[in-house]
Amino acid sequence: MTRSEILDAAKEAVTKDRNATHGEPEDIFSAIVRLWSARIGVELQGHHVAIMLMDLKTARAWKNPRHDDNWVDMAGYAACGGEVAEKDYRALFCTSELVEDTEGKK
Repeated sequence: MTRSEILDAAKEAVTKDRNATHGEPEDIFSAIVRLWSARIGVELQGHHVAIMLMDLKTARAWKNPRHDDNWVDMAGYAACGGEVAEKDYRALFCTSELVEDTEGKK
């Protein structure tokens, strides 16, 4: 696959296919955060889930670098992780007034 094909497949997966099957990434990542945080005794956030899922795919790609699904999923997890990280940041650190101001709406 070319990089464009990988990104197109990842976009299709995270905005349509998997989204329809599993729901919004932040919802499933929140469920995983609760499970993994309880298991390992460390408070995680949604973007940590994306990073660790990319680690899983990295390990698989190391063993089988020509398996396209690994690359597609890493790109998808990166996109979801970036979006979830932004939402986590805004929820933790931004008041609505600050968010409006940083977006140039004030």
